[in-house]
Amino acid sequence: MFRFELKYFDPFIVLDEFSVTAPAGFPDHPHRGFETVTYMLQGAITHEDFEGHKGTIEAGDLQWMTAGRGIVHSEMPAAQGTQKGLQLWINLASKHKMIEPRYQEMLSKDIAETMIDGIKVRVIAGEALGIKSPIYTRTPTMYLDFTLKPGAHLQQIIPKSWNAFVYILEGEGVFGNQKSQPVTSHHILLLGSGDGLEAWNKSSKVLRFILVGGEPLGESVVQFGPFVMNTQEEIDQTIDDFENYTNGFEKARHWRSESAISLDY
Repeated sequence: MFRFELKYFDPFIVLDEFSVTAPAGFPDHPHRGFETVTYMLQGAITHEDFEGHKGTIEAGDLQWMTAGRGIVHSEMPAAQGTQKGLQLWINLASKHKMIEPRYQEMLSKDIAETMIDGIKVRVIAGEALGIKSPIYTRTPTMYLDFTLKPGAHLQQIIPKSWNAFVYILEGEGVFGNQKSQPVTSHHILLLGSGDGLEAWNKSSKVLRFILVGGEPLGESVVQFGPFVMNTQEEIDQTIDDFENYTNGFEKARHWRSESAISLDY
């Protein structure tokens, strides 16, 4: 898992495997300048924002949120026990940072999925094993959830110019070449240059991992918490906009999520 400590892996900013139990969660907070991709693994999370959008995503569901010029939202547990999932932050090109916020949500049953030769793939974004996701990615991106049965061998094309990584969710796998050491769950592999990924499951248990790749933007990056822009001046302007409820944050002045209001009682 990479977070703020790792140097920017263009166009990816953060990958967080979160685990939260009520009353903890992600209460009202702002974003600007990038996209968040939330993929639930267990439990459920309810999302609310100052545009009036509200919805709950459960295990296997997806939310692809383009924060653009500004959004304030909350993400809070919506089920008993522990809620687990992945949240990926994808940078936006400078020309797209101030677009209007947008959402794409997909239920688990609607995510493109197929199984061939002991390999199951859920295509969250991009294309694999002959099937393609309907999700639109403003920054060209692939996001694939693979499950390999024991003995399975995967060959997946990745555009040569893209940056890509693997994050293992379950089991252990051999990546790159057959002589490599197995990599176990909750580890990340940043892939080198090339035209694809090879993976083998040589163990007796199921191997599950995500493969994420994206076209580098090649632009400067300045990040301040939930704001990701190109220059310090733009960050300063963003902070000013948020504090003064202007330039995309106007609705934040009088908005609080239902979950925040309920905590007052």
